[in-house]
Amino acid sequence: MSEQFDAIVIGMGPGGEVAASHLLTAGRRVAVIEQELIGGECGYWACIPSKTLLRPPEASAEVERAAGVEGARLDWPATRAWRDDMIRHLDDSDQVTGYEKSGATVVRGAARITGPGTVEVNGRTLSAPDLVIATGSDAVLPPVEGLDAVGVWTNREATTLTEIPDRVVMLGGSAVGAELGGFLHRFGAHVTIVERSAMLLSREEPRVGEPLGGRMRAEGIDVRAGVTATAAHRDGADTVLTLDDGTQLRCDVVVVGAGRRPRTSGLGLDTIGVIPGEKGEIGVDEHCRAAEGVWAIGDVTAVMPFTHVAKYQGRIAADAILGRPHPATYGGIPRVVFTDPEVAAVGLTQAQAAQQGRRTTTTELDLTGALARPWTYEQNPQGHLGLLADPDQGVLLGAWAVAPMAGEWTTRPPWPSAPRSRSRCCSTRSPSSPPTARVSMPRWSNSTSPTPITEAHDDSCSLPGVAPDAR
Repeated sequence: MSEQFDAIVIGMGPGGEVAASHLLTAGRRVAVIEQELIGGECGYWACIPSKTLLRPPEASAEVERAAGVEGARLDWPATRAWRDDMIRHLDDSDQVTGYEKSGATVVRGAARITGPGTVEVNGRTLSAPDLVIATGSDAVLPPVEGLDAVGVWTNREATTLTEIPDRVVMLGGSAVGAELGGFLHRFGAHVTIVERSAMLLSREEPRVGEPLGGRMRAEGIDVRAGVTATAAHRDGADTVLTLDDGTQLRCDVVVVGAGRRPRTSGLGLDTIGVIPGEKGEIGVDEHCRAAEGVWAIGDVTAVMPFTHVAKYQGRIAADAILGRPHPATYGGIPRVVFTDPEVAAVGLTQAQAAQQGRRTTTTELDLTGALARPWTYEQNPQGHLGLLADPDQGVLLGAWAVAPMAGEWTTRPPWPSAPRSRSRCCSTRSPSSPPTARVSMPRWSNSTSPTPITEAHDDSCSLPGVAPDAR
């Protein structure tokens, strides 16, 4: 016999949690299904552990650059122990209890949709007029001959490691490769980053990857840009990677950061007439609707793979289910890569603007030369800010920065509809309407003519009965 609910949420990462919380707060009967841990990739294997691991070496480097202080020492066992606390020792029992106390039915296992409004999980049949799919994404292996046979780490193994390996090759110079490569290097590993594009963070403006790559090389990281791994094999205790320039790299561990794929395989989407796209994504409309009574949010939509976007979409879908629909807009999504220095960006890149047929103008600012007191704690500050504008319409289209604390001020865009990327990860605020804006000044604005910056707030929510925490 089928168990009846008002809504079923499949996948309880940040997006699923926000959707479920909104629906429960509105008094709906909700079943939540999770085959791993409530909190998802962000809470256990991505945002939270990576930022926890990145902060100690970042703080140590800041001490070295500051005047009047010395002697910072990294302690890997202490860092590892704090990381374990932050990821709750991979235990979500408190979260399960919190949802159950708030009225949700928590179901463990892999969900399969068997028809409109019907889901099966471990022999149980659940039914509801609305299904919310928030199953996230999986790391993908790049097409390297023999790679699947040598054994590799994804972000999961890299963020839950117990010992620092001696030699690491990062396949991919995206955010995963740049962040984790920097962390491992500063804790003593010899790190090589292999990036097939001409520079790191190739999805951003070229002027972002260039200075970051230079800083990482100067620190001692071997950045190989414009090359691709073609084959991998084991030679005794070593993993050997062959690159397309004919060189070989020997290492103890290969970490892949070559993208992610929406997790839709085996979900039964064909039974409800939903056909995934070429990347496996679920297409949605402006209300995150995939079909009648079917909603999709987060990485599974492949709109933008950010926690704050998943939470935003969770509110969009829940509000539509509750009869108060409002469209999602993605015009000014902020993003931060927590390297040292930080990389922050918002809005369009010049290439994206060109694809839209927009005429653009750009400018770049050397922050050290332009600001009277850019970063008072640094003895040798460095940083650049770039802006992209549409001169025909007189609007700012995008901005980027490579600078200390860039994530604190560059991702405060002049788009009131943009969900905000909070410092270190994401926010847990009370449920409300889409993000609102206020005018603020960047903390370093000692310039004689600072420019006001609009700050967009991510109004995410925490579930009643579950203590707010960093997800």
